[in-house]
Amino acid sequence: MAGGESRGSQLLPVLGRLVRFLRQIEGAEYPSSVASAVLRQLIDHGPGRITDLARMTRASQPGMTQLVGRMEKSGLVRRVADPSDGRSVLVEVTPEGQDLLVRTYDHYAATIDELFDRLSPEDTDAIVRALPALNRLAEAAEDPR
Repeated sequence: MAGGESRGSQLLPVLGRLVRFLRQIEGAEYPSSVASAVLRQLIDHGPGRITDLARMTRASQPGMTQLVGRMEKSGLVRRVADPSDGRSVLVEVTPEGQDLLVRTYDHYAATIDELFDRLSPEDTDAIVRALPALNRLAEAAEDPR
């Protein structure tokens, strides 16, 4: 630990700056970070309830209902009957939503690749070598323990 700071207190400001950077490069043609998270969740885990999507993104249920409505109007998601409960509705991603998320990630990756071009080969190598460990850290954060 450099300077007596915890690992978390060293990593947190860096992550915060990178998240702010990603939010700055969002454009009208790309979904917001919350909409991207919803699309990613639906792609990775299949159709979901609005209440679960709201909980996952830490949004209010009315806010998520509005977001899903906007995404539905844009053709990114659709509402479908819940096969396990005929009274409930699920939200599922459309092919257009999947395509948009791929384009968004491609845009982010290209932008981050430009940042890598500004770094020394040693810094680039160090970041790439750290990716598996950072992925395990992210997985630990998703573990409900």
